[in-house]
Amino acid sequence: FFHNKLHNSVFLKTNWDKEYVGFATLPNQIHRNSVKKGFEFTLMVIGESGLGKSTLVNSLFLTDLYKDRKVLNAEGRLSQTVGITQKTVCIEEKGVKLKLNLVDTQGYGDTLNNQYSYKGISDYIDCQFEQYRKEEVGLERRHIRDNRVHCCLYFISPFGHGLRPLDVECMQALQDKVNIIPVLAKADCLTRDEVNKKKNRILSEIDEYMLKIYQFPDCESDEDEEFRRQDIEIKKSVPFAVIGSNKVVDINGRKVRVRVYPWGVVEVENPDHSDFVHLRNMLVRTHMQDLKDMTHDTHYERYRSQWLYKHQHTDEVGTSHTVTHTHTIFYSVHCFPLN
Repeated sequence: FFHNKLHNSVFLKTNWDKEYVGFATLPNQIHRNSVKKGFEFTLMVIGESGLGKSTLVNSLFLTDLYKDRKVLNAEGRLSQTVGITQKTVCIEEKGVKLKLNLVDTQGYGDTLNNQYSYKGISDYIDCQFEQYRKEEVGLERRHIRDNRVHCCLYFISPFGHGLRPLDVECMQALQDKVNIIPVLAKADCLTRDEVNKKKNRILSEIDEYMLKIYQFPDCESDEDEEFRRQDIEIKKSVPFAVIGSNKVVDINGRKVRVRVYPWGVVEVENPDHSDFVHLRNMLVRTHMQDLKDMTHDTHYERYRSQWLYKHQHTDEVGTSHTVTHTHTIFYSVHCFPLN
């Protein structure tokens, strides 16, 4: 009896091994390799000074990227030109490493004459596409640096009636180059009714001027109900009315980022107070990979196709084609482990 039982178990194991090829473990292999290499993401923020761009970024990624930043006075802003500043921060959370490249557009919209102030931003995005294209066709392709802008947070002032002419021109210039996500800055300056009215006004003007902003993909049929609910809330929040703060207080035993006013406290991560949580979930937890895919498959491919069409009758070796921009770029690297 024991011999027959052992024989049957060996027979069943042998049959199972024959039927099991093993490619079902491919997702696990890809996951291990991805975690080992780490991830990269480039975020650009556009908006005039004083709209809370740096504070919001620090709140989103729990970092302090602007501790050495010098704020210009009103006289300094008048003579300032648009400068592109890139900072890199290495973030680690539960063994997963993220290299975050933050591109700031200092001086945008701050001068008396803002005509073509977006030109340097457009040139910078093209420059990153060109750098990636050159490395892609080069001999050494194992370690291609990807500094292409994957997402652009465009900050809209809460003090106007909607989009300004500069906002429309800038979005039109960048809409075919980068994923634009409109953000209504400093939402704590407005009542809930005012926020809703401004959101509707901004969305109607986006349709009126046929501006292309990032379109969220539809949920897959196999997604769970929690993800579907979260996806609906994110889509309903556009443009995101946000609040940022670096001040952390203790409320009923929990650490909360807040803005303190004489009449009360505004919680940054409270969905009833702002769309900060929806924006963070979209950027980090649900749509970061889709933003990268859209950049590579749509915006970069459009640039690459235009480049090939323009140079189809020229020899790349004989003619040098470079994208130039005259704006200063500063680089700095910081590493912050997330607890």
